[in-house]
Amino acid sequence: MRDIRLTSLLAIGALSCLSACGAEREAGAGESEATLDTMQVEVQVGLPADADGAQARLDTSPRHGEWVKYEAGEGDSVSAWVVYPERSDRAPVVIVIHEIYGLTDWIRAVADQLAAEGFVAIAPDLLSGKGPDGGGTESVDRDGAVQLVRGLDRDEVNRRLDGAVQYATSLPAARPEFASMGFCWGGSTSFLYATAQPDLDAAVVYYGTSPAAEPLAHVEAPVLGLYGGDDARVNATIAPAEEEMKRLEKRYEYAVYEGAGHGFLRQQQGREGANMRATEQAWPRTVAFLKAELGDG
Repeated sequence: MRDIRLTSLLAIGALSCLSACGAEREAGAGESEATLDTMQVEVQVGLPADADGAQARLDTSPRHGEWVKYEAGEGDSVSAWVVYPERSDRAPVVIVIHEIYGLTDWIRAVADQLAAEGFVAIAPDLLSGKGPDGGGTESVDRDGAVQLVRGLDRDEVNRRLDGAVQYATSLPAARPEFASMGFCWGGSTSFLYATAQPDLDAAVVYYGTSPAAEPLAHVEAPVLGLYGGDDARVNATIAPAEEEMKRLEKRYEYAVYEGAGHGFLRQQQGREGANMRATEQAWPRTVAFLKAELGDG
């Protein structure tokens, strides 16, 4: 596993300033982000595997990961991948929301990396029961998964995420604090979940579109958005969300990484190095944000 070290601008006690902050581009940094008045904290993190390296990461991980089924209400049962950190005390929980491609090995490897950083990570298969013969992601090909994800009901998705929260935070190794993190479709879903779940402690959005203005009034958790600079479709939704969150005095912190494309964390070797540069900045920032907001910094 490759480790990187950085000094991250992160407020342990001063992140509340974000609601009043705008966005600016740092000259030469290749990143635009919400401005912070913060203390400096050194964070040591590893990087998640990319799509090509996901299976090898899972095969060699020292952490305990397992398939589980949990009840999600209304007689609904959901399959999920759970990974436990190696630590002596209880850990906060991160709900990992998959891309439009369903619960892939890459998403499971991201969950494994979150466990390496000290979190209990649970990745629900939101296609559970939607495939042929009641199967989930494993029962369809990639195109089939895309079609199924596009047909999911938003209320059912939120109910299933609530079930994941209830299951994971009830584990003996877990604490009650929890966050959501999603990618692409899952990134949009993570932001939308923040509008639906008032007990959420933090939300991370990787290159997902922002909700419309009206539901943002219901957001209680701080939101971190991480975007590729060459992703105009998604990025067109950043400014309206920032403006509305600022007006509502809600916390929305974000970074846009120059030259990186949509899906940069999964495709780290793409875009002539820009995706890797984005990954090397975005992932440590993610871990620092989660540790601060979940009380584990």
